[in-house]
Amino acid sequence: MRVFFISNNKFIGEIPRLICNTSTIEILDLSNNSLSGTIPECIGNFSKSLRVLDLRKNRFHGTIPETFPKGNNLTTLNFNGNELVGSVPRSLLNCANLQVLDLGNNKMKDTFPHWLGTLRELQVLILRSNKFYGHLRDYEADYYFSKLRILDLSNNNFTGSLPAMFFKNMKAMTDIGEVADENKSKYMGKTYYEDSVTLIIKRFHGEIPELMGKLHSLRLLNLSQNILSGNIPSSLGDLTDLESLDLSSNVLDGVIPRELTRLTFLAVLNLSRNKLEGRIPEGNQFATFSSDSYGGNLGLCGFPLSKNCSNDEPPQSSSVLEDDSESETGFGWKVVLMGYVCGTVFGMILGYILLSTGNPQWIMGIVDGKNHRKVRRQNKKLEGRRN
Repeated sequence: MRVFFISNNKFIGEIPRLICNTSTIEILDLSNNSLSGTIPECIGNFSKSLRVLDLRKNRFHGTIPETFPKGNNLTTLNFNGNELVGSVPRSLLNCANLQVLDLGNNKMKDTFPHWLGTLRELQVLILRSNKFYGHLRDYEADYYFSKLRILDLSNNNFTGSLPAMFFKNMKAMTDIGEVADENKSKYMGKTYYEDSVTLIIKRFHGEIPELMGKLHSLRLLNLSQNILSGNIPSSLGDLTDLESLDLSSNVLDGVIPRELTRLTFLAVLNLSRNKLEGRIPEGNQFATFSSDSYGGNLGLCGFPLSKNCSNDEPPQSSSVLEDDSESETGFGWKVVLMGYVCGTVFGMILGYILLSTGNPQWIMGIVDGKNHRKVRRQNKKLEGRRN
């Protein structure tokens, strides 16, 4: 027997010790059951052919056995979602072909297992929701986590800042196209990390390293719920494959870099609950994000927020421009139009009176009197010139 699948059932009880007598199994999948007890000591060495060991989402307690021998063929170890305690077993250094190590959602307590960086085939490292603590260290070895595509350190008790050199040698995250399909484990399950290049880190302080902008293959970057300060690096605009960016719940300040509008694949953006300020950049994917992406940043303004920026002016309409021209000349087209209308109405009334009364004498007298006075004024002027 090479494959043993009993996943997604309701099996209870412990793993039978008889399994240690099986030497040909390549894939052992006991996930998504209600199995309990401790993990047998033989689990790592009962079969030299074992490639996949999946015990996730059960009720196992105790520690992970320290019995992974040299020369084993393990590529996937998944202990996610149990009640395991203790530290990461050092015998994992014997798993030279290990590609996936998922220890998430347990109760393990240890410092960051930096020595796992020497496993040159490791692509997925999930430590989320445990009790890991301490600092991340800088390492400059060329092979250090060089094939890592997914790193999830969220919901632990790590402290300190994010060391720039920690990310420098993550070449699988740095080089676009570096991670080809043939390099991925064929048995990774239909989990959330199957096709992603992901970095999730929480509980750190300090600034976001500029070097993160060199992780060009990243699809998801989640640095939320840290105590990160300073500006958002403009270099994050170089992460052109990025689909999700979450920097929420930090103390980041300054403006949102316009370079982020270059992220044309970005579908999720969360910059809420920081101290960002200034105008929200416009263009490309930024036209699709709602105000929820920026909530809790009292200094931000512009679309999609209801708060206009202080130097924003609504576009002037033609009526505004016309009103401005009136203010310069003292009167405008409205005054002229009123005078024209009044004059027309008066003329029509006067014409009607003339036609209906047959040239009334009082009107002709007014006209003749005006003409007579005008002639007299002109004659007096001529007499004065002669004298």
